[in-house]
Amino acid sequence: MTSSPDSNENNYKGWSGIKRAFATPSALTLFCFGVGSGLPFLLVGGMTLSTWLRDVGFELSVIGLISFAGFFYVLKFLWAPLIDRYSLPFLGRRKGWLVVSLIVLIVSLVAIALQGPTSSLSFFIVLVGLAAFAGATLDTVIDAYRIEIAPIEFQAALASTYILGYRIALILSGAVAFYIAELFSWTSAYLAMALFLVIPLIAAITCKEPDAGRALEVRDVHVIDAFIKPFQEFFSRNGIMLALALLLFVGLFKLPDQMIGVMAGPFYLDSGYTKADIATVSKLFGVWVGIAGAFLGGICIAAFSMRSMLVVATIIVSLSNIAYLLMANNPGQEWAFFATISADNISQGFAGVVLVAFMSSLTNQNFTATQYALLASLANLPGKFIGGLSGYIVEATSYSWFYIFSSLSVIPTLLLLAWLWKKIHIENK
Repeated sequence: MTSSPDSNENNYKGWSGIKRAFATPSALTLFCFGVGSGLPFLLVGGMTLSTWLRDVGFELSVIGLISFAGFFYVLKFLWAPLIDRYSLPFLGRRKGWLVVSLIVLIVSLVAIALQGPTSSLSFFIVLVGLAAFAGATLDTVIDAYRIEIAPIEFQAALASTYILGYRIALILSGAVAFYIAELFSWTSAYLAMALFLVIPLIAAITCKEPDAGRALEVRDVHVIDAFIKPFQEFFSRNGIMLALALLLFVGLFKLPDQMIGVMAGPFYLDSGYTKADIATVSKLFGVWVGIAGAFLGGICIAAFSMRSMLVVATIIVSLSNIAYLLMANNPGQEWAFFATISADNISQGFAGVVLVAFMSSLTNQNFTATQYALLASLANLPGKFIGGLSGYIVEATSYSWFYIFSSLSVIPTLLLLAWLWKKIHIENK
């Protein structure tokens, strides 16, 4: 990661780089895995779950606290070494974990649907936590699979196809779930989401196992070393100061976007929009805008430098939060809803691809699952923590001040990027 750029860098730039990147094999597989990764996100700690809770009468502060059940997405680096260290006794080193995590996720979503939050909230939270654990494990394995299945110069393109599937899943777990809940019930919506997970399950069973030659076998490593060596290698390769700065930068990169996610659904309802309105604008129109942003990010990374795209992504994520003031000051107005969602989703899609490609460039393929899980966990940790407390922030101030605060949170990120600017060299970017 800290070595000089590859001498063949120009071979992966411009239009030829774009064509080579998007012709990478396994694009369909990554699309299906994106569906599997994206489906549970809104259902266990995001807008769909928070809207369900608000719809049945829970307070904003309680909704925020319940979202902490999805904290497994932040802690997944803690058990990622076991995924690198152990192979399940069937299908393959990566495929076995893919299949098991998907089965657990399907079963837990069915249980959530049948249980509901009003009969026994504590048991409901346990089920949400189980689904989040399975979803976080699935994310960890998918990230390792993506990095190991293709070389680094194709990671942005694979990230784009993965995020296409992810965004399609957001349509399903957002728009489709909201329509089903409006027409039938939340139970029916969650049962339907569990059914959609059969698609990535089939892909996991039939996909190609990554070439073992692309990464050293770690099955013979002592289990204690499996936890220590990935972190030791990351710090020794980058140096302590640079390693800490990189981890902090990743943690702050999407903070403005992450912190507002929990309150999005309640904000839409409190602004006078129906569940059908939310489904149409936020989770149908908005997701397609996000897909456009994701492919724009993939194209830009293939054609331009990673560092310049990091700057662009950091700024637009912050500015997109200001657009929420349009909705806050024009409640119930469709034009404000469409404008806000357009700005938010195109920036999310663009920044998501940039971040995935950047984090992929920081990993060592000997410890793919663990190192990428650490980076991905850090990318969610600050925003997830503040998101869990966001209900208290809104109740103490207002939605408008909350969005202003979230936008200004980009300042430390930009200052850190300025410090890192001449200290990082990213191969083939």
